[in-house]
Amino acid sequence: MLAPDLTSMQRPFPVTVVGWLFIITGVVSLGYHLWQGTFARWTVVIAAIAVAAIIGGVFLLRGRAWARWLLLVWLAAHVVISAFHSWSLMAAHLVLLVAIAYSLLTPPSSEYFRSAPPS
Repeated sequence: MLAPDLTSMQRPFPVTVVGWLFIITGVVSLGYHLWQGTFARWTVVIAAIAVAAIIGGVFLLRGRAWARWLLLVWLAAHVVISAFHSWSLMAAHLVLLVAIAYSLLTPPSSEYFRSAPPS
């Protein structure tokens, strides 16, 4: 009996959804903060964080395992940052973190990242 060819595994739907969610979030965030017109002291940091979301989303779609960790750290940082604003905002980010972590770290997504070619 032949083993299945894991290198040709189709991308799971949750990976596609999460990848595009982060790409769209990064693009909207970057556009919004650059469109404001005022260059505040945190603009460069916020732009870098938005670019990290875009990069993570793109490489998640390409099957790179490190991208899922980048995005989970990105979202965990938002949980911590939002705790300084309000508990409800932190709770919302925490729910997103748990849902996205579950979708990226459990099969079939975890199998997809194991079968992807090395970076």
